[in-house]
Amino acid sequence: QVQLVDSGGGLVQAGGSLTLSCAASGRTYRRLTMGWFRQAPGKEREFVAAINLNDGTTNRAPSVKDRFTISGDNAKNTIYLEMNSLKPEDTAVYYCAARWGSPTVDGDRYDYWGQGTQVTVSS
Repeated sequence: QVQLVDSGGGLVQAGGSLTLSCAASGRTYRRLTMGWFRQAPGKEREFVAAINLNDGTTNRAPSVKDRFTISGDNAKNTIYLEMNSLKPEDTAVYYCAARWGSPTVDGDRYDYWGQGTQVTVSS
């Protein structure tokens, strides 16, 4: 089993920045792919970004590619999502997720999920 603890959400004005963190524990002797999904009220879950901690391969959704950066710290089994130039439409609960294998945008292929952290961007 893998446990994920995500944090770092909050309230920020449009144009501002936030950095989310997600720490993995448990069966992390094999390198995980870890990523972020988000879900706004009344909307479906949406892929944001993912990174493979073994080789550093990343994937980001087109809607965030120029504004969000995902990075990882292998020693700490932790990933970060640096979010810049935030927009009101980025408002959502952001969930950390993990899987064994390559990054994928399909949330159903992730086996482990964090509890979620709220990001609210005011206009």
